[in-house]
Amino acid sequence: MCRSVFIASVSFLLTLPVFGAEQDVFGEFLVEDRGSKIKIFDCGDGTPCGKVTWIDPATLEDGQSVEDVKSKSGQKILGMQILSGFAKGKREWRGGKIYSPEADKTYSSKLKRVDNNTLQVKGCIAFLCETQIWTLATTK
Repeated sequence: MCRSVFIASVSFLLTLPVFGAEQDVFGEFLVEDRGSKIKIFDCGDGTPCGKVTWIDPATLEDGQSVEDVKSKSGQKILGMQILSGFAKGKREWRGGKIYSPEADKTYSSKLKRVDNNTLQVKGCIAFLCETQIWTLATTK
């Protein structure tokens, strides 16, 4: 009987996700509308930062290059850091900031790895949040 309980317990534990795996938000992701890629990297202190690494040329106006794309405040978007200030929570990164170049606004943010290929990104004003699902970018 004890052996059956032990085997059942081990089997159950093997089906659980590895602790901390949901906090691994690092990598390059295609945003929900597929118009840009964000590389999430270590800020140098173990927390995630993110910057724009690619803008889909098909989303631009005629004659505009990706290097010419600017935020409402006039800053170049390509290479811009848009994620910072996160603290590790139990199952997600919280207390961070996400900058929207289109709106020229900064929002409170949370990051959570949903599975190996997707990242849940929340941007919030007070208690109102918008959630996007970003997909791990494939390299060609």
